[in-house]
Parts: sequence; C-alpha cells; structure tokens
Amino acid sequence: MEDRMAKMKQLRQRMSESARANRQDVIAELNTQRASARTLARLERKRAQAEAMGEKERATETGEDLERSKNWEYSIEDNERWDKKQARKARRADQGFTDYDDLARRKYKKDLDDFKPDLLAYKKQRDGEQSTSSALAASGSGAGEVGPVIDPNGLYRDANSFVYADHKPTEDQIDRVIGKLNSDLDKRQKRSRKRADEDEGDITWINEKNRQFNRKLQRYYDDVTRETRENFERGTAL
Repeated sequence: MEDRMAKMKQLRQRMSESARANRQDVIAELNTQRASARTLARLERKRAQAEAMGEKERATETGEDLERSKNWEYSIEDNERWDKKQARKARRADQGFTDYDDLARRKYKKDLDDFKPDLLAYKKQRDGEQSTSSALAASGSGAGEVGPVIDPNGLYRDANSFVYADHKPTEDQIDRVIGKLNSDLDKRQKRSRKRADEDEGDITWINEKNRQFNRKLQRYYDDVTRETRENFERGTAL
C-alpha cells in the first residue's frame, strides 16, 4: 500500500512538473513571437529611414531637387486627387464653433469619408430590383389580367412608396457601424478633461452640465456660503 501511495505521489509530481514545463514553453514561445514581430517592425523602420537618407545624400551630391524628382512619380490623376483631398480638408477644417447645424454638417461630411460606398453591392442590388420589377410587370401584362404596377426604378423610392424597412444589412456592415461608434466613444473619452482618479466627494449633480455649473457657483460663492452649508450639515441652521 505504501509503495502504491509513493508511486502515485511520484506520478502526480511528474504531472505537475510536466504541466509547469509546458506553461513555461508556451510563455517563451509567445515572448519570442512578440520579440520577433517588434524586431521586424524596427528593422523595417530603420530600412525605410536608411533609404530616405541615402536618397537625400545622393540628391545633395548630384545637385538634384529631391522633391521635384519624387513628384515625377505621380500622375496627373494622382495630383488632382491630392489637390481635391487638400481642398476638402481645408473646407472641413475646424474653424471654431458657429452653430450646431454647421457642426453636425461637418461631422456628417467627415463620417462619409470613413464609410466608403460598396459599388459592387449597390450594382447587385440594383440589378436584382430591375429584374424583379421586369418579371412582375411581365406576369401582369397578360390579356384580361390585372397585375400589380411596378415602378422599374423601384430602387429609388420617394414619400409615396408603400415599401419600406425591407433592407437587411450584412454582418460586415453591422460590425463596421459598431466599430465606428466605438471609435467615436474612445475619441470622446480621450478628449475629456475628467481624470479617472478625481475625487468627486459628495454627489451634488445630476449630469455633466449640472456638475460644471455647480463648480462655477463654488468658485464664486463658496467662501460666502460655507458657514451656512456647515450649519445645515450639523443641523443647527434653525
């Protein structure tokens, strides 16, 4: 019996050592992968810097205008796209607050750049609508039959259309919208001046606007109303 217990204890010890060694190997492999990825990124960055410095030195030795030679690599279409992009960026630049309508318009225009239209999906949907409309119109055009009148351009609906809410977005489209909302939320939180370790003390506000208003009141009237507030807290105001 004692021999069996000793053998069982020895087996358990071996299992524990094997599991510990496996964990160490997994951790070492993960660290190696992270280190290799960082090393590759660093080497790629150094290679790009070395190439840029080499081009600059060669241009200095030959007296060549480096900026002008780089511009020869771009076509007229590339140059026009770049000019349009810069002009659009200048129009949408933050020039201070004017009104909420202008702020919403600029935000909408900026969000359109993130949501690129899927022209292939649009063409597929348009072709499907046109084929369905043609089939229904043909089925209702028989002699003595009264079929539904279908607009051949049913893809473009107006206020008089009775068909609505039949679009089902794909999973990729839903994920893209969720990602955009999360990105906006992260940007909003990063812009906030509130610190995570800020001691709020007693909660005397109902929302962020009310909290800011209370702080303004405290800056101007805290010294005047301190004694009255302390009396209220002690219950000796009356």
